Amino acid sequence: MPDAVSNSPQVPQTAPKRAGANLATMTAIALVAVAGVAVSSISLYEHFTSSKTSFCDFSEALNCDIVNRSTYSAVLGVPVALIGIIGYLLITTLATIYRNQTETPVVLLIASAGGLGFALYLTYIEKFKLGVWCVLCLTSLGLICCEVILSAAANRRTRNRADV
Repeated sequence: MPDAVSNSPQVPQTAPKRAGANLATMTAIALVAVAGVAVSSISLYEHFTSSKTSFCDFSEALNCDIVNRSTYSAVLGVPVALIGIIGYLLITTLATIYRNQTETPVVLLIASAGGLGFALYLTYIEKFKLGVWCVLCLTSLGLICCEVILSAAANRRTRNRADV
């Protein structure tokens, strides 16, 4: 039996895969950002805790309490952890509610790169000013690094789709 011949134009299979890949990337960005909100929320709680906790007091060199209660733990009176929560919520919002907007990938890349710059500055403070590392801060640094990589991937996919 001969195969049925269709007169309809053939649609390339790459378009749906790219759209699905971008949705998967945006979902990954949102999930990483939610993890960032959780880590930053714990850090904010620890910032306002008045008693010495043993939550992540592992040694003299690895102590969140010292970092979270230092003079560097707030910018203009706003706790750094709260700034992290706001930043991660912004990223979550962009990756979910605004994920289909054309400019979202580049805005995500700018926001996450800004967050990475701020996190690297805070890491510098930990290393060279305080001489103590914070596990929560280092976890947040890892998460924002992932956000930059994922946002760059989403941005590249969007640009590649525009070139087709």
